[in-house]
Amino acid sequence: MELEALFAKMKLDHLAAQLDGLCEQAGKRDLDYKTFLTEALGTEWRGRHLKGTEMRLKQARLPMVKTLEQFDFAFQPSLDRRIVRELAGLSFVERAENVILLGPPGVGKTHLAISLGVKACEAGHRVLYLTFEELLTRLKRAATEQRLTQTLQQLSYPKVLILDEIGYLPLSREEAHLFFRLLGRRYEKAPLILTSNKSFLDWGEIFGDQVLATAILDRLLHHATTLNIKGESYRLKEKRKAGLLGKTSKVEEPVNAVPGE
Repeated sequence: MELEALFAKMKLDHLAAQLDGLCEQAGKRDLDYKTFLTEALGTEWRGRHLKGTEMRLKQARLPMVKTLEQFDFAFQPSLDRRIVRELAGLSFVERAENVILLGPPGVGKTHLAISLGVKACEAGHRVLYLTFEELLTRLKRAATEQRLTQTLQQLSYPKVLILDEIGYLPLSREEAHLFFRLLGRRYEKAPLILTSNKSFLDWGEIFGDQVLATAILDRLLHHATTLNIKGESYRLKEKRKAGLLGKTSKVEEPVNAVPGE
């Protein structure tokens, strides 16, 4: 059987595309058969991994691709780098532990959330990003069209679900109950990454019901890591560099945010 036919049958597309170069390098380096085979198969694996990561990133619907390496930790000294490094190891995904990022607008909550999502995609996990407004719109439409159960099931499939910008708008009782149902679907099965500009003490106001807010927090924080980011907005920093703002003013931040157990 011809080599090209074998490549096609075994779907070794990446190796087929780079075989000539690999053979040339193997000759120059006088590689033995085992080493050459190892490098050849490694080329195929890397190609498949890259293609898979690109596909998962596309399916995640991230608004942009941000990495932890791009995050300016020096600008946010209140952020515990050790905890962020632990999160980057993705053990929270395997343990189905939520990640909650609190802080005023512009301090990097969305950047960190997306960065963890990118890490999860690279590790082979299915990820989905939604703003909280997008989530509620999807759930309310599904409830109206009598397909809520199906939609909740679909939202339970991603290994990591990122919900951005909780707390910018108050919720109706219906919306709060829909969110609670989603939590129930994912509880102790798959993690959420949430960002909010409100402290937990304000969530009763957000959800319009203190009892329901307590029930939501109970499930969110049962297995969770909470990071409270204190500091100035990155966007204001850039404006200040450009001379568009005066002296640094303190940005109001969430208070009394408590870490999950």
